[in-house]
Amino acid sequence: MAGVSTDIVKQLAPNGELRAAINLGNFLLVTGRTESGEPVGVAPDMARALAAQLDVSIRYVTYGKPSELADAASSDSWDVGLIGAEPQRAEHIAFTKAYAEIEATYLVPEASDILKPNDADQPGRRIAVAERTAYGLWLDRNIRHAELAHTSDHNGAVQRFTEGSVDALAGLRPRLLQDAERLPRTTLLDGRFMAVQQAIGTPIANVATLDFLSKFVETAITSGLVADLINKHNVNGLSVARPA
Repeated sequence: MAGVSTDIVKQLAPNGELRAAINLGNFLLVTGRTESGEPVGVAPDMARALAAQLDVSIRYVTYGKPSELADAASSDSWDVGLIGAEPQRAEHIAFTKAYAEIEATYLVPEASDILKPNDADQPGRRIAVAERTAYGLWLDRNIRHAELAHTSDHNGAVQRFTEGSVDALAGLRPRLLQDAERLPRTTLLDGRFMAVQQAIGTPIANVATLDFLSKFVETAITSGLVADLINKHNVNGLSVARPA
């Protein structure tokens, strides 16, 4: 990318540092921590590359859940946030296109007659889902017939599933693969009901910087940076998003 204008730098890093919000709950994008506690993974490295483009230092602002990160968008707590792009979140966050995608699907009992993702949305069926996740928000908008059994996090949804009180467990495919390995007589469905669009967001007040951020993401995709980061951190289940 060409040199960054002073106005863009002032808007995104007014104090000479980029405050990058990171969701620690996404184990594909954050794969560890340094000895000093800084997050390690694809998302932190993307933020670091953005700070380098701006020629400023970086400070990570970490959150345990994506909902907590999104809720902080209006409190001047961060300058950019690496999080799944969703219409509900777009009320307060301006998003770039995705730089990476993660498939979401269902885990079902082995004897279930739910054979593909679309089969889950039928009257009388219940789906366990962690509330306010990107895939959970998608289900909130798109499920028409089944009942959604919301839980505070994925572990709670797994508990509902193991108790037998629901017909399907919604989640990111890589996480559900782990669940399937320790839960006997379960089946992970082929296909997906959606793909979480991992993007860079900035508070609506900084929407004038969105063109710059979008070009940064496009360059990160086409230059191979995103693919290199996925390989560097050995992440299975995270795919490079298609360029615009």
